[in-house]
Amino acid sequence: MKALYDMSRSDNVEIGFIFDWDGVVVDSSAQHEESWERLAAQEGLPLFEGHFKLGFGKRNQLIIPDILKWSNDPSEIERLGKQKEVHYRDIIQETGIDPLPGVRNFVESLIKEGFPFAVGSSTPRENIEAVMSGAGIEGLFHEIVAAADVSRGKPDPEVFLKAAVLIKVPPNRCVVFEDSVSGVEAGLAGGMTVIGLTTTNNCVMMKQCGASLVKGSFEEVSLEEILATVESK
Repeated sequence: MKALYDMSRSDNVEIGFIFDWDGVVVDSSAQHEESWERLAAQEGLPLFEGHFKLGFGKRNQLIIPDILKWSNDPSEIERLGKQKEVHYRDIIQETGIDPLPGVRNFVESLIKEGFPFAVGSSTPRENIEAVMSGAGIEGLFHEIVAAADVSRGKPDPEVFLKAAVLIKVPPNRCVVFEDSVSGVEAGLAGGMTVIGLTTTNNCVMMKQCGASLVKGSFEEVSLEEILATVESK
């Protein structure tokens, strides 16, 4: 693998890989949706049909005031957001969760071939750690940029740019795995190659928002194809 890669390289700069979390490493949409429902019931707040899809991939600091219209008070937004994530971690502990098909094998192939990689997600670090424990993938991901590490949410590329710094790879040599439209837009805004996964949105939508490759899961992802795509840019 690495010999083929070295032969096709246009320079001496390594390629790095950045993984979004929810919808990429795990499909936790059901658990997240239930956590909003638990929070709404606990607080006596309304939820409208379709709210979850509108907020998918966005930070709680945007969802609560702009989508749910629950509050514009920063301290209340922070309180509600933190409580929502407590509910989420409780649900993960209650039900467990599995990594998405092919994730473990693909990451292990990156480790074997020596490619640097990181998680770049708007998910709180505590959630990522809870999921790694619940899914039995502790230690698989060491480099993580999470919600508390950034001030701007997707489609701003901040989270991915910080992940690129963490793995010491220039943005134009980074590959981002994303399942949300805002995530794809963030990766492209950061000058990165984006692989769209159809966990959340269909193939047409992923292509329309600019993903270089679109795959149903990591079982369909070929490292050789990705490297060739990066080198062809």
